[in-house]
Amino acid sequence: MSRLVVVSNRLADPRKTAAGGLAVALAEVLSNTGGLWFGWSGKIVEAADGGVAGEGAMHTQQAGPVKLVTVDLSREDHNSFYLGYSNGVLWPVFHYRLDLADFDAGYIAGYRRVNQLFARKLAPMLREDDIIWIHDYHLIPLAAELRALGCNQRIGFFLHIPLPPPLILAAIPGHDWLIRALFAYDVVGFQSKSDHSHFCEYVQTEAHAQNLGEGRWRAFNRTVQAGAFPIGIDVDEFNTLTEAPEGREMYERMKREYSRRKLLVGVDRLDYSKGLPQRMRAFRELLARNPETHNSATLIQIASPSREDVSAYSDILHELESLCGSINGNFGELDWMPVRYMHRTVARARLPGLYRASSVALVTPLRDGMNLVAKEFIASQNPENPGVLVLSRFAGAAEQLPEALLVNPYDTEGTASSINMALQMPLEERRERYEALMKTIRRYDVHWWCDTFLDTLAKAKAEETGTPWLRL
Repeated sequence: MSRLVVVSNRLADPRKTAAGGLAVALAEVLSNTGGLWFGWSGKIVEAADGGVAGEGAMHTQQAGPVKLVTVDLSREDHNSFYLGYSNGVLWPVFHYRLDLADFDAGYIAGYRRVNQLFARKLAPMLREDDIIWIHDYHLIPLAAELRALGCNQRIGFFLHIPLPPPLILAAIPGHDWLIRALFAYDVVGFQSKSDHSHFCEYVQTEAHAQNLGEGRWRAFNRTVQAGAFPIGIDVDEFNTLTEAPEGREMYERMKREYSRRKLLVGVDRLDYSKGLPQRMRAFRELLARNPETHNSATLIQIASPSREDVSAYSDILHELESLCGSINGNFGELDWMPVRYMHRTVARARLPGLYRASSVALVTPLRDGMNLVAKEFIASQNPENPGVLVLSRFAGAAEQLPEALLVNPYDTEGTASSINMALQMPLEERRERYEALMKTIRRYDVHWWCDTFLDTLAKAKAEETGTPWLRL
């Protein structure tokens, strides 16, 4: 069995299920193959080894059969690669926010330099029969850098965030360089059919790629297979968390403290893509138009800290705090606050209990690659008395979960009406929707996602060798 090599910006110990995300998804296959997980250590060094930018120290840790290898970044490279290009250019543009992008030409040099650093550090550790799986927007050009060093292994790439339409993508200076870099991969995966269609449209119109059928495209003397591989959750693992002591304790406490209320829940990173101010305005509209919700509907909104050294995040934090305070001031009573807002991270083990105690989940991003909170909420529900998922049509999850109440988060009145419908939905309809949603998330769980992508990569037709990949 070929060894799996995973590369991502940040790592997690696959033995710790509390890490969630990729750690849960990849733990089994990494362990079975004695795999390697490579990425940034999370450490920033003011003066890199030897005084050379980007040449930070490497660290190796054994996590059972899995080897974790990380590299430090210099302050200069962290600022240009991570804060500058990845999160100052790619993140806003890929989430359709051209107005927030900082197209500083200097950032791209650091982005390329760190990807070259990763390639140089990783290449000597690779075996000929390794299968390499690279994750997310931080590392788009990594396969091209590995190819330039002579690596001919099967390499796949998965984009966890949305891919915008060609006209938005084309706003990035050097956008053609980014897409050309994707042709260094054997398989490129996206979260949704919409994202995949944007890729196909771009490579046809901008790169004049040849459509070989069955998701295969040829350009730049390379062939890539592209497709939608919507990521899921480990349903059984999340059910176990729901019934575990911390999950049960949270559920019982919420039911006890809010016995006279109907709970609504939102769990998000504090990010402008999550539509949190729009959600609060819709909740305010709900209260204004439906007096019967007073002293009844309570929204618990958790907004985990995220990139708070970026001005856009500071702005949204202040706006959100102002909206929450205004709603509580205008509608609250001595014994009832409409919004319980927490700007901190809640332990993953406690979230299932909160989800199960809630009548409604509000998952209303302005744009999201997938959004696993929607699936976690479904997995944690009591089948006999399930809650209702209110889901943005602009989340990747909406393609898979049409039985949720789909909303346009930009439409304040429409979203408020859907929230009210969720609060009043009869038990029979709630059960019908829940059963359909549960069937989907169980069928297309995280193991399906992992197995399907890696099976596609293993079966991808090997590219002809002989012509070396030229450095981008």
